[in-house]
Amino acid sequence: MPKSSKIAFIGSHSVRKTNAVHSFAGAVGRSGRSVEVGREVIRFNPLGLNEGATPEAQLWVIMAQIQQELELRNRAEVLVTDRAVIDNFAYFLRATGGEDPFEIKPLVRKWCETYDLFVRLLPDVPLKIDGVRSTNTRFRNEIESILDTILPSYVPTESLVTIRASEVTDTFDWASLVEKLIGPPEAGEPTVRPVTLIPTLWD
Repeated sequence: MPKSSKIAFIGSHSVRKTNAVHSFAGAVGRSGRSVEVGREVIRFNPLGLNEGATPEAQLWVIMAQIQQELELRNRAEVLVTDRAVIDNFAYFLRATGGEDPFEIKPLVRKWCETYDLFVRLLPDVPLKIDGVRSTNTRFRNEIESILDTILPSYVPTESLVTIRASEVTDTFDWASLVEKLIGPPEAGEPTVRPVTLIPTLWD
């Protein structure tokens, strides 16, 4: 199989990333490509999350993100991920106070080159109480501020699309984004291909 395309939906928590991931994956499937979906790995973190997460906990998340992408990358023509290394790195930097005690910046920078497209969802929707994620607005704002700082250094402008979270609804038209990532279907391709969707408790 030729090299597959990889798109990551990124941002802080409770910005409808998971909704966007599944909606976009469905649009890819309808375009005639096979698609695989990667879950948000933080929900499996045995070391803690939210404001109290340690540097070690956030390191686990980054490593788990990379492992999942390696496992899924060639299972379909398109891999759609719920988060990427870069937004998980933002949480890591918050936990470390901006330091890099494990010297992972070169890995993060290099891994960012493996994505074909990033879609950042901006937090213009309220935080939800779900018993798992933090509802601390200041915490979410801190993550967004870190993303504002690091994205220009790690992600090329032409590889980043920004969408307001409030725009991610049942009627959002993903067609232009699908074409930006993989182009129009080739003549003779089937109109529907397999879509692997994994249920999740996260938005």
